[in-house]
Amino acid sequence: MEAILQNVKQVGARGLGAPLVIVMLLAMIVLPLPPFLLDLFFTFNIALSLVVLLVVVYALRPLDFGLFPSMLLVATLLRLALNVASTRVVLLEGHNGGDAAGKVIEAFGEFVIGGNYAVGLVVFMILVIINFVVVTKGAGRVSEVSARFTLDAMPGKQMAIDADLNSGLIDQEEARQRREDVTREADFYGAMDGSSKFVRGDAVAGILILLINIIGGLAIGMGQHGLDFGTAAHNYVLLTIGDGLVAQIPSLLLSTAAAIIVTRVSSSEDMGNQVASQLLNNPRALAIAAGIIGVLGLIPGMPNLVFLLLGGSLGGMAWMIAKRQAQPEAVAESLPVPAETATGEVPELGWDDVQPVDIIGLEVGYRLIPLVDREQGGQLMNRIKGVRKKLSQELGFLVQPVHIRDNLDLPPNAYRISLHGVPVGEGEVHPDRELAINPGKVFGELQGTPTVDPAFGLEAVWIDPSQRDHAQTLGYTVVDASTVVATHMSELLQRHAHELIGHEEVQQLLDNLAQVAPKLVEDLVPKLLPLTTVLRVLQNLLAEGVPIRDIRTIAETLAENAPRSQDPDALTAAVRIALSRAIVQQVSGNKEEIPVIVLEPGLERLLQQALSSAGEEGAGIEPGLLEQIQVALAEAARQQEVNGQDAILLVAGAIRAWMAKFVRQGVPGMHVLSYNEIPDNRKITVVDTIGRNPTQG
Repeated sequence: MEAILQNVKQVGARGLGAPLVIVMLLAMIVLPLPPFLLDLFFTFNIALSLVVLLVVVYALRPLDFGLFPSMLLVATLLRLALNVASTRVVLLEGHNGGDAAGKVIEAFGEFVIGGNYAVGLVVFMILVIINFVVVTKGAGRVSEVSARFTLDAMPGKQMAIDADLNSGLIDQEEARQRREDVTREADFYGAMDGSSKFVRGDAVAGILILLINIIGGLAIGMGQHGLDFGTAAHNYVLLTIGDGLVAQIPSLLLSTAAAIIVTRVSSSEDMGNQVASQLLNNPRALAIAAGIIGVLGLIPGMPNLVFLLLGGSLGGMAWMIAKRQAQPEAVAESLPVPAETATGEVPELGWDDVQPVDIIGLEVGYRLIPLVDREQGGQLMNRIKGVRKKLSQELGFLVQPVHIRDNLDLPPNAYRISLHGVPVGEGEVHPDRELAINPGKVFGELQGTPTVDPAFGLEAVWIDPSQRDHAQTLGYTVVDASTVVATHMSELLQRHAHELIGHEEVQQLLDNLAQVAPKLVEDLVPKLLPLTTVLRVLQNLLAEGVPIRDIRTIAETLAENAPRSQDPDALTAAVRIALSRAIVQQVSGNKEEIPVIVLEPGLERLLQQALSSAGEEGAGIEPGLLEQIQVALAEAARQQEVNGQDAILLVAGAIRAWMAKFVRQGVPGMHVLSYNEIPDNRKITVVDTIGRNPTQG
């Protein structure tokens, strides 16, 4: 009970922060404050502005300080409340002298501007112009444009997140976080667009408050307290200008912070590191600047000492940066030569020199090496790990590691993906550009290098990274070079999944199953079936895109049907029937009615007779008939794609395996099911019939 009360007290204490701030602001407006409290609040206001500015400078991205728009509003209201409180004190006590409104206002009125109210007016107006015309207006315009482009780019960013999720580059949690970041980014820039209006209004209010205080102070000092014009002007104008400067300096700091945060680009470095790495990391620019400043310093009549001192400093900085950048090359050149190379002796060959073929290999040209080098910021290794993790979870077995090496025989920007040492895919990417993929509907064209997405064959354009937001606004899906390679690899590995599983992987699956069903595994292998037959069944399933995650159902079906048949194809058909619900779910989702394409009964009987008499290769079927079937199936698949539905061919169980192989070769993307594989709770709707009048050659 005590713990509950303590939690309630803690929550209540935290919840009182906002009401206390509001009460404090109202108190400063309504109640007269002594000079000491004014000094305290003015100092707090300056400190708060400095803290906000420094937090903005050290933030890695704008969303790291998402509270900034609300903080900007609160700081503006605090400053206006202080103006009201200080105005009351200045007008009531200004006739008593410079320290009547506190030491802070007196210091800014006497020390900062030297006690000269004419100078104070000029300084104040300059600060207001800088704040209002330059900083605030520019920050407001940037916020407005950023808010509009961020909202326009949201669909493209969402599509890019979905593409990364589907290709396995990110998991569900990271996708959810990135979607939240996209939404927060739009909300942030929208809030900044509105909050910039508060800063602009604050600058206008500062000018009006200054004029009102001067006129009111002169009237009160001369009319009520009998002061002459000079004394009244000295007291009230200096106090008013000091009050205005105390308010304008924090306002300028917050305006600067607002301008910085809306012009920042998300990065893994804070602003100081970005300046060091981007502005001061080019020795050529520094050297040229040093030369120009040095030449100006040699001209007679110029402040030679200052120019030469600064030119020498820039030249020294350029020399130090150039020396530091050249250091890694010198170290690389001084690496020791291997002993066998230095002596010219060739070591004796052994079996270790005969390297096994990599199951999955990736070769890259020399310009793509930074993509796989973590020390150079390469992300391809992490992307490939994400692909392997996603595929392993989807397929049901552990996908082997990818061996990456450079290949100087490849073009500089090319890469090649191989399985068991045989290339299965290749492409070219540009590490310094991004690929804008046309998903099918875009609202404009992009300037860049036209190409084709290597994974799915979609139209695409290589663009400069600065065009990313514009491309997403037009509806393009924009990905970097690492994502292009990883997505291509994911597509190829999924298509060739049956080539990735071997005896070791099957044995590991059975060992894992034995932990929960030991008797099942003991009776299945090797009593009922050899491991090779189980492997062949799993390969057949993966070749047709059926995951093997439900290894227990697969093993139970094999154990049940093994006494009747040892044929892998017959066992595969039995397993498919056992997995029918999962297969249909994968193909058509949760739809109760499944739109299917069927064969004309006469054509189906003809194919059954030909396959039963000539074997599963279908050697007895006329080539002309096969061509007609393939053309008709391709047309039906295109029509289903236009209708936004999956192309599903429903055939008799006796010819399903042959038709699946036939369709894979000529109509990729079409699913082939048998009548036995349709669950009882699903209905079928025939949308097309192939071969209504079959013509035999």
